Amino acid sequence: MTREQKLAWLAWVTICVVWGTTYLAIRVALETVPVFLVAGLRWMAAGVVLALIALAMGRRLPSSRTWASLALLGFLMNVVGNGFVVWAEQYVASGLTAVVVASVPFWSVGIEALLPEGERLRWPTVVGLILGFAGIVVLVFPQISMGSSEGRAVLGGVMALQVACLGWALGTSYTKRHASSGDAMTASAVQMLFSGVMLLGLATASGEWASLHFTPRSLGAMIYLALAGSALAYTAYVYAVAHLPISTVSLYAYVNPLIAVVLGSLLLDEPFSMRIVVAATLVMAGIAVVRGVQSSGASPASPRRARP
Repeated sequence: MTREQKLAWLAWVTICVVWGTTYLAIRVALETVPVFLVAGLRWMAAGVVLALIALAMGRRLPSSRTWASLALLGFLMNVVGNGFVVWAEQYVASGLTAVVVASVPFWSVGIEALLPEGERLRWPTVVGLILGFAGIVVLVFPQISMGSSEGRAVLGGVMALQVACLGWALGTSYTKRHASSGDAMTASAVQMLFSGVMLLGLATASGEWASLHFTPRSLGAMIYLALAGSALAYTAYVYAVAHLPISTVSLYAYVNPLIAVVLGSLLLDEPFSMRIVVAATLVMAGIAVVRGVQSSGASPASPRRARP
């Protein structure tokens, strides 16, 4: 095994662990930091740090001609994708949030099926979608069926998570069709900065600054989200994709929910039961079927991650 491969596996482990813990960090940050500020401060700080690192390495920021595309990606993936996850975690446990968010591939195949040049749905894919949907129903049905204000809040949170998945899937589809040979690190830094500006604008319009205060817990969570969850984990992701098969790197999507559920149960006393195990198993099985079909029918250009 070469040095690059060893570092790539280390990067993959970093992705699994760090992105699996961000759901817990979001939940902790929300203890004292309002929703839009949790997401906005995170992405703004991460964008600044990543841009400074890139400039220190001698890299150039993307041309202003690409800024409109990067702003759109920032809106879809960070404002919609991450922003709605943060909002949902006010009402949905962090571990359950991670399991629901793992359903992004379901939205991706749906979007692809609707596009003229996209991949058509096959029966194995439909079976995977049904399995995943059944898992989500098993996961949230007891709370929704309560008919109380708490149940309605959970339902709203789950719906927000589906909007988040849709935003992330749309952003992924966009990058696949508008790939560039530019520097992924600097492009991501600008994307983060744009999304930070948008989210902080929403925070200002919502009057969230007046409610902002930090405790050692929430401040530590915010720092972790910006530095580890965004800047470090994204850099690790880019490196892993460059040196490992994309099918291997994508396995992080199965590990993240497991870590999130365990941490939420141990550190935040979130519920953990056989129902959650069964639901998570159904969702993961659905993802496995969908990913398997996608991999078997992938085009030569699709195995690598598209870059903005």
